[in-house]
This record gives sequence, structure tokens and C-alpha cells, in this order.
Amino acid sequence: MSAGMQSLRQYAIELQETLGALPLSAVDRAVTRLFTAWCERNQVFIMGNGGSAATALHMAADLSKNTAVPGFPRLRAVSFNDNMALFSALGNDTAYDQVFREQVLTYVDANDVVVAISASGNSPNVLKAAATARELGATTIGMSGYYGGKLAEMVDIPIVVPNHSIEQIEDLHMMLEHMITASVRASIHYAVKRAA
Repeated sequence: MSAGMQSLRQYAIELQETLGALPLSAVDRAVTRLFTAWCERNQVFIMGNGGSAATALHMAADLSKNTAVPGFPRLRAVSFNDNMALFSALGNDTAYDQVFREQVLTYVDANDVVVAISASGNSPNVLKAAATARELGATTIGMSGYYGGKLAEMVDIPIVVPNHSIEQIEDLHMMLEHMITASVRASIHYAVKRAA
């Protein structure tokens, strides 16, 4: 067997093992809180850097579009990575560790939901934004890896992927995003059916 094939198989094995160890009770708490946000017309804000930024964008799109039911209010989800003009202006005029915190101060209200994604759990700009969101009375959900980092200690709902490979953590964060969206959608559809 080639070294490449060994590496591929090992990657798949590690991914499967981590998938079986995901903290599903924490994921379920996040789903419940996002469903409540839909019920109460709260907004959802999501953020991350690098690969986590891609997941934040994807999650905002999925929660906004894939949970929609014709004739009913929609879940309002926005990624703080969407507005590059604002993002880069904040980075240039204040500091990079303020790019998400400043947006929290502008957009987040009490009872909104803020989803902070950081594979390491130690990204300074994500931590500052999560802390500010909690001060404002928002519910904070943190998605991290490794041992959770500082993020897991400071959010209301920590979802820690128990893995030490950055690629696999990011893979599973995207999978978690899809799992969460599908579960929120199922909860909304059930609520709509009961209301009919």
C-alpha cells in the first residue's frame, strides 16, 4: 500500500472515530436555542476566520434558506464575514481583533444568538466578540476543536470536536452545521404542522 493510500485511510478512520464521539447533547441544545430564535423572531449571527469563515457563511445561508416555510416568518441568520467592506474597514481602522466585536456592538440585541466558530477556540477576534455578545444578553454558541480552547469556557453552549487535526475539525464543523440546520428545519416543520 502506498504512503498516500495509508494516509487517506488513516484520515478516514480518524474522522469516523471523531464523528462517533461528537457531543450530541450540546448540539441538541444549540438546535433547541436556534428553534427558539425562530419562534421568538430573534436574529442569529455567525463568525469565524479562514476555514471557519467559510463555515460561518455556509451556515448563515443554510439557516436562512433551508429552514424557510412558505407563509411563515423566516429564521434571520447573518454571517459577520459577509460584508468585506465593513470587515476590512474595521480591521484597518481599529484592529483585526475588533472586526467581529464591533459588529456585535452594531447588530446584536439581547436574546439574539451568536455562533462563534474557531477550530482552536483561541482566535482573539472571535473571543472578544463572544464576550461582548454575552454582555449584551445574547446566547452564545461556540464551535471549536482540540480541547475547546478559551471559547468553550466562555460560551453558553460549547460544541467541541474532540480531534487534533485542523482539517478534520473543519470537516466536522461543516458537518455539524448541516446537522444543526436539518434539525432546526425538522423542528420548524413539526411546529408548523401542529399549528395547522
